[in-house]
Amino acid sequence: MKRSAAKPSSRIASSTIVLGRSAFNKISAVEGIKLSPSSERMFADFDQQGLTAEQRRLALLKKHAKKA
Repeated sequence: MKRSAAKPSSRIASSTIVLGRSAFNKISAVEGIKLSPSSERMFADFDQQGLTAEQRRLALLKKHAKKA
């Protein structure tokens, strides 16, 4: 009896994992990565303002993008 090669499921191939802030902080702590106080304030401000993910990305781009 001939076996066919298993094809990877498109669901598995395209799946992503989204970490919450607490999980990300725990992983970062193990790796020795820590946010600067100014970054912590910036993200707290984002939370206080209720910014969407897109608004957060735009704010980060404006702050850190190279000025040409």
